[in-house]
Amino acid sequence: MTKPQIFLSILIIATLSGAARAQEAADFFHQNCASCHTIGGGRLTGPDLQGVEERRDRRWLTNFMLDPPAMLVSGDPYVLEMQQEARGVVMPKIAGLDLARAEALLDLIQVEGTKPDSRFKGVQISDQPFTAADIASGEALFLGVQRLANGGPACVSCHTVSGIQGLGGGRLGPDLTKVFERLQGRKGLSAWLFAPATITMQPVFRAHPLTPEEIPPLVALFENAAQGGAQQASSVGLVYFFLLALGGTCLALVFFETAWKHRLRTVRQALVLRSRRGKTI
Repeated sequence: MTKPQIFLSILIIATLSGAARAQEAADFFHQNCASCHTIGGGRLTGPDLQGVEERRDRRWLTNFMLDPPAMLVSGDPYVLEMQQEARGVVMPKIAGLDLARAEALLDLIQVEGTKPDSRFKGVQISDQPFTAADIASGEALFLGVQRLANGGPACVSCHTVSGIQGLGGGRLGPDLTKVFERLQGRKGLSAWLFAPATITMQPVFRAHPLTPEEIPPLVALFENAAQGGAQQASSVGLVYFFLLALGGTCLALVFFETAWKHRLRTVRQALVLRSRRGKTI
């Protein structure tokens, strides 16, 4: 192999390695950071990260990313200010984040921050009132009547929300009737749906994410539930379940009463006949 060929091979390997590193950083950001931060999309729970290295140097940023609670305990004034702006929420230590990955994330943020429309800008939802059609579409997605485009499971398999029909949904996840309020409105809720960060949802939606078109109808459903669903759906679902169980028990008793009555009568007749024959003999 000639020197130019060796140089070209090294260049190709370095390029592929850099691309893989950038993609790994993007995947890590989406899975662990996008539910609280945007890049160019405005503040969520945490600050918008566009231009973050203009506010603090890289050494400070890597130290903070590796152990946010320790920086808070140290009394760093900027961290205390961020905590106040986040209404007391403290960024936790992120599993799997080391110095090399923190550097790669900062490189990613720097590159994405220069783009007019970063892929981590977040889902932009209008502040106009949702229509009845929006809410109905969200309910269809929640119930699984309309399948999610990327093959993810319907919300109802793990969650419930006020107003849905039937037994009220699953119980693995929390009741979502007030999730719109808990996540502080449309922006925070859409960011969470874009990149769920819980240990149960993350592995599922990593491979089957919601599309940008599916998020606004779900937000419409949850906003409507928060505004009009004063009664938690879980209690309604339990009432339905109790009534269904009671009805099923009654039907079972009627069935067995009918079946056993005939059986007992048949057995009794045979015993009576046998007894009479014994007496005549």
